Amino acid sequence: MTASKPVAPTHTPSYFPQVSVIVPIYNGEQDLPGLLNCLLAQTYPAQKVEYLLVDNGSSDRTPQILAEAAPTFAARGITFKALRETDIQSAYAARNTGICQATGEFLAFTDADCYPQPHWLTALMQPFQDATVGLVAGEITAFPGTTLLEHYAERKRIMSQQDTLAHPFCPYGQTANLGIRLQALAEVGLFRPYLTTGGDADICWRIQQEGNWEIRYASEATVQHRHRQTLKALYSQWYRYGTSNRYLHELHGIKLAWPLPAKERNRSLLRWLLKDLPRAAMSYVLGKGPAIDMLTVPLDLYCARSRDQGQKAAQLPENARQKAKLATPPASSR
Repeated sequence: MTASKPVAPTHTPSYFPQVSVIVPIYNGEQDLPGLLNCLLAQTYPAQKVEYLLVDNGSSDRTPQILAEAAPTFAARGITFKALRETDIQSAYAARNTGICQATGEFLAFTDADCYPQPHWLTALMQPFQDATVGLVAGEITAFPGTTLLEHYAERKRIMSQQDTLAHPFCPYGQTANLGIRLQALAEVGLFRPYLTTGGDADICWRIQQEGNWEIRYASEATVQHRHRQTLKALYSQWYRYGTSNRYLHELHGIKLAWPLPAKERNRSLLRWLLKDLPRAAMSYVLGKGPAIDMLTVPLDLYCARSRDQGQKAAQLPENARQKAKLATPPASSR
């Protein structure tokens, strides 16, 4: 698979602070080589960035791949550290491990199944020139896929930051593409290490509500995300979204998603079978529409059902309320 052609910034960047890029990894051997190539291709000044990749107890070739990558980064004068977090199985605990080892005044987060475009880090840092900004969310687009499920996720804009930034409770950015001012974390605490989902929203809401920091959107700071390729993986993703809803309801009092009634689900399926499917099939046969349009309705219902089940079954563990703290907070910048 090849990524789409990167888009250069529309204006000349002028701000290059010291930044630490943190990536949690669990059994990431499939995507890790592509991520490493994307990090090597960043246009950000090498002396201003360090890459902290945190293995969260992987059982595949992840540790070996990280060890083999280190000399390549060193040869280009780029700081690269392979770290480990084995005490707590949680991406948020792994991110905290990276934060505690970071030397930058700003942090940039992405994930192992993401492909940051060459100007990603440069564009993500520019809004921080405003001293009131504590968070910057870049955009997340689909990595070009070949399966119907990948086409479905791309068509639905699953994981678009424009949607999370419009959250009715409070805007937030996903850690697949998020910049955070270290000072903001010193004030409100790090990620909740025992939380397994929902931590992206939680940290952003705490930074805004407890620290009075602003959040900005950097549309040119683009990361491509490889979407789910199987129904099982899609189910797990939306089940986790439902679990996140429950956890955030317990932590912040947000409204739970309204479960889709069986009667409404059956009505939608009947309408799809008698009306939507024939129309989409004809459009596809005539070359006027994509094949995924024939399956959009049942997939929507499948995802909603998965979310409902996750939300219903979830129970927030008591230790998930715990917040980690920086051992040595930086000097206040305001």
